[in-house]
Amino acid sequence: MGIETTIVAALVGLSLASASGFRVFLPPFILSLAVRTDTLDKYIPDLSGTEFAIFDSNAAVLVLGIACLAEFGAYYVPWLDNILDTIATPAAVVSGVGMTSIALVGSDPIIQWSFAIIAGGGSAGVIQVATVAIRGLSSTITLGFGNSFVASGENIASVILTFAALIAPLLAAIFAIFIVVLLVRQSIKITGDKSVQGD
Repeated sequence: MGIETTIVAALVGLSLASASGFRVFLPPFILSLAVRTDTLDKYIPDLSGTEFAIFDSNAAVLVLGIACLAEFGAYYVPWLDNILDTIATPAAVVSGVGMTSIALVGSDPIIQWSFAIIAGGGSAGVIQVATVAIRGLSSTITLGFGNSFVASGENIASVILTFAALIAPLLAAIFAIFIVVLLVRQSIKITGDKSVQGD
């Protein structure tokens, strides 16, 4: 894999990982569907013969599709969304690492896994933790009634990032970085406000 191809693959991986920070199962589902149907897979490497070959199967599309729908719906249940966050946080990191490493299949393994763990897992984790803070604030202020709006925003962001990653990786990566910075600033503000209230 050449340097230019590696850079594009890294951008795809970073964007998919960031999308995983919003919804764990949507990026792998869309990626699996794209690979299986040979659509929107221009920037996805051939997974046959690799440890990720399972993604190019009907079973993967079906299971990930069901999981994706269940996850989307569950976040609209006020009491269930906060419980899911405790599970989704580590799962998002794993998904972020996985998405990035898949995008970098064929590159130097050291580059592949280092970037996947640091950038992929890091961006997914940061976004997930930030959304947890925002949902927590929403639960406190609106008693959970405003959480559906938070969930809708997360769903939209995840969909946009996932498809953008497969169509326009550079724009997707810029959008992902912008979101990470925005959410980090927002979560810091929320944490700071809570500290002031606690004092």
